[in-house]
Amino acid sequence: MTQQLTKTLNVFLMLLLIGLLLTACSSLMTSKPNAPGSGGEAEQEDGEFQEVIVTGSRVGRGHDSLSKRASQRSRAETETVTVTANILPGSVGLYADEADVFSGGAIGADEEVWIISKPSSVDENQIEDETPGTGSMMANLTITPNPEAPDVIEIEEKPLPLKHSDVKAEIYGYISTVDVVQKFHNPFSEKIEAVYLFPLPEKSAVNEFVMTIGERKIRGILREKEEAEQLYNEAKSQGYQASLMVQHRPNIFEQKVANIEPGHEIDVEIRYFHTLSYSDGWYSFVFPTVVGPRFNPPGFEDPVLALPSSSTDTQPENGAGIRYLKPGERSGHDISISVDIHAGVSIEDMKASHPIVGSPLSESSSSVTLANHAVIPNKDFVLSYKVAGDRIKSNLLTHQDAETGQGYFTLMIYPPDDLKNLQRQAMEMVFVLDASGSMAGEPMDQAKAAILRALDRLTASDTFQIIRFSDHASHFGPEPVLATDENLKAAKQYVRGINGTGGTMMINGVRQALDFPHDPNRFRVVTFLTDGYIGNDREIIGEVRKRIGASRIFSFGVGSSVNRFLMERMASEGRGAASFLSLEDSAADVMDLYFNRISYPGMTDLDIDWGSMKVDEVYPRRKPDLFVGKPVIFTGKFTGNPSEVNVSGRAGTRALELNVASNGTLEEQAAALPGVWARRKIADLSDQQNWDDNPELAQVILNTALEYRLMSDYTSFVAVDASQQTAGTHGTTVHQAVPVPEGVKYETTVGE
Repeated sequence: MTQQLTKTLNVFLMLLLIGLLLTACSSLMTSKPNAPGSGGEAEQEDGEFQEVIVTGSRVGRGHDSLSKRASQRSRAETETVTVTANILPGSVGLYADEADVFSGGAIGADEEVWIISKPSSVDENQIEDETPGTGSMMANLTITPNPEAPDVIEIEEKPLPLKHSDVKAEIYGYISTVDVVQKFHNPFSEKIEAVYLFPLPEKSAVNEFVMTIGERKIRGILREKEEAEQLYNEAKSQGYQASLMVQHRPNIFEQKVANIEPGHEIDVEIRYFHTLSYSDGWYSFVFPTVVGPRFNPPGFEDPVLALPSSSTDTQPENGAGIRYLKPGERSGHDISISVDIHAGVSIEDMKASHPIVGSPLSESSSSVTLANHAVIPNKDFVLSYKVAGDRIKSNLLTHQDAETGQGYFTLMIYPPDDLKNLQRQAMEMVFVLDASGSMAGEPMDQAKAAILRALDRLTASDTFQIIRFSDHASHFGPEPVLATDENLKAAKQYVRGINGTGGTMMINGVRQALDFPHDPNRFRVVTFLTDGYIGNDREIIGEVRKRIGASRIFSFGVGSSVNRFLMERMASEGRGAASFLSLEDSAADVMDLYFNRISYPGMTDLDIDWGSMKVDEVYPRRKPDLFVGKPVIFTGKFTGNPSEVNVSGRAGTRALELNVASNGTLEEQAAALPGVWARRKIADLSDQQNWDDNPELAQVILNTALEYRLMSDYTSFVAVDASQQTAGTHGTTVHQAVPVPEGVKYETTVGE
């Protein structure tokens, strides 16, 4: 077995060496036409490019009238920079406007914008069958038994294109700016297209995209999704190096990088803004590292498939497919993360999901990195820090454009301390437990421990119900029962007997939890405990809104890499709050914090007096309730002068109010506010699509995304290097396989 492995390895290395030599020879024999900055007028001969300039005006179709070079003053810099672009002769001119080039950040003097579009005559069949990027290649892993230790398996690393992800974040107050660099390479003997599905935070506003090849940077442009995909496919078919970023869910994205030559590397950098969550005294910065395997109901038209790494299935026409490494398999992909925190007030404490190294910069600032600079990406990175003071103060951040006067704001409202002086009414507690196969093992143990702790916290005046769901839903009793000693004992026995198996028909659990008659004398709280590994997220969110009635939903994401988008949106539509229970957390402590929150009445019927600000398009449109320990954030547009804002509401029969002043906004925060607002608007309208079939919603989302240069369901980033074509007429598609999240069992979640 060992001799065979050695022979296989030698053959692979020989082929790789031959491929590198052929590539080097081809490069020496090929001249690069019209390289950027070469000077002179561009010729329109076959195989050459016409160099045009991307400026604040749209690029016209009449090439003869275009100047060779032009300068444009960047909005963020005072120096003049030159931006160069290319299109193919005979192509339809691809328009690049000011938003493409200058929105979301300045073009550096070392960056280029290369543009390619579809020639007038292209044989679609030829593209499909004979051009680079077709076919499918999956690298095989050799697992070699050790005769001296038969129980130990020696594993060779699986060669895959994604080598490393580097994450750098800066936090000012509760707004973070995050730069992610994905480093792709080609370890094979022929050129490849790399395909990688990955997560980002559900509230991330992605507004920058840059592809780096060697010393050159090619800034991506934002286009409607179909147009971006067409541009990418045409570039790929003609042998140009290109990258495409597509959104499949608000927290699931796909990266494609075409025509990576053997031994070569291409980096893709994305930037996004994000608001941090705050709960019970702690801010939390979250960077998800892997998408958990999703269950899709039969017949669902937009699935997220969980496939084995060896799968040769093509991507579904609608939806996406994620390849997962089998137990014991390992790709070369690792991740490094660094976070600079500028809290504005003293940082009192810090904790993280991974070992970290913290370097204080001042009393209110700190720099944090992973202790291990190359970590396997198989669980969310969560960095939490506590700031000085018994509680955080409500806060108003504003930004106004100096020329137009258009303003943007975020208002964070923290529940007033007065709520803690009020006693809650009797509760009707409904616990809904995900008992599907993805919850088997550690996640199920954590969820059951949390429910058992919650049962101990009920009072004699409370009633409760327990519902479990997988392929079907069932319940502890036909209706909620009083929290007597006898009922609690029987309930605990019922919970301990639940195991994780089967699919995740979550919609059955939602219906059972919300459809039975409500007791008007009790406050109904529905607690979902799940990893959220489903493909039909939006269907569930729409069902919650349709059936919520007088109930409140508090969602618990259980596990190491949960579907935070689903948790947050269920809680939002259910007028509750989301919490997260990792595999390392104490289930009892997390549930105690939860009961501390719901043991006091929420502040309802919120009304906001904006003072001298004239506000417009404030999101969320439906005002949530305020619960102890969980602030809510509004974002909107305004004109006028920012001033003190008055917030009033009720807690039971008692009237409450608080005033929120604008304390000034840092420059770093101000730059993010327009994008934060636009992303929240898109999220709100996307949720509306779950129950409203108004076709105009899609157009509004598209227009907003294009205007603010943001990723969405209808827009994608594309970058093309049109400076030269890669050699060869054949390439293969390699899907980047990822590990299943920590604590999740491969055999119960990934189909073979």
